[in-house]
Amino acid sequence: MSTTSTSATSTLGPTMSEHLPSADWNAIGTTIRIVVTDATKLDSARAMLTDDLAALDLACSRFRADSELMKLEARTGQPTTVSALLAAAVRAALRGAVLTDGLVDPTVGQAMEAIGYDSDFASVPAQGGPLRVTVRHVPQWRQIKLDDSANLLTVPAGARLDLGATAKAWAADRSAEGIARVLRCGVLVSLGGDIAVAGDVPPGGWSIRVQDVTGDPSTPAEGPSAVITIREGGLATSSTSARRWQRGGDLMHHILDPRTGRPADSDWRTVSVAAGSALDANIASTASIIRGRSATGWLAKLGLPARLVALDGSVTTLAGWPEVSP
Repeated sequence: MSTTSTSATSTLGPTMSEHLPSADWNAIGTTIRIVVTDATKLDSARAMLTDDLAALDLACSRFRADSELMKLEARTGQPTTVSALLAAAVRAALRGAVLTDGLVDPTVGQAMEAIGYDSDFASVPAQGGPLRVTVRHVPQWRQIKLDDSANLLTVPAGARLDLGATAKAWAADRSAEGIARVLRCGVLVSLGGDIAVAGDVPPGGWSIRVQDVTGDPSTPAEGPSAVITIREGGLATSSTSARRWQRGGDLMHHILDPRTGRPADSDWRTVSVAAGSALDANIASTASIIRGRSATGWLAKLGLPARLVALDGSVTTLAGWPEVSP
């Protein structure tokens, strides 16, 4: 996990990047934002990102029966040739599992369904009956085999993959780099809070508002917030308050602790991390929610700039994350 190539700095006032051409829309069950340094490239950049997301959804979604990921379920336990796109997304997920010793686990698909997250979040009922979860999740990520030379993937028999913990961040990195390379301009891609930047850096850097409550960056923030700038790499925010629902009076959220098979019982409601890529930032922020109190020591040891918001709203910053914000 990269610990040195991205740093976060405070933004004391508006920067150029706040006024750069941008586009916002919804796709793959989340909010999408693209910003470019050249207004003449915006339409092309949006079209490229739209195509990337459509391909990602078709390869990796667990919410559509025709996705490549869901078709794999008929062949668990057997080596299967998969697309380069799905192979790369699985590779990113396995990176998350290795770096966190399984706290970010791509084999939690059945556990996710057991807690009620069994369809695109917009379709998940806000209220539901009580859960009867009697069997803890058994991690199987170490049994996943991926032959990079032939894109040959073997998923353990009976396992159901959920790439949602890492796929968006990996896709943000991939799209930002590809768009910057083809269009030769600076690019910021945000996929539901997983942010990657590539190409030319605008004057003052890329200005990003980090906040505790999901919202439109053009409107005043609700709850604790900070505005920082990055010049390369990525930034990710994981939160237990963004996607929530109830089952039998129990409050559920989408960050699952693979040790219990249930939503993480964390000391933090939001964790934001800057790293050398959006993928590594996402891995670290997700694992920190699951780690709870021990996350601060873990992040400090890695040297990753981070901002953690406790359940009571108090804020802890680490490893060079700016202490002062507007």
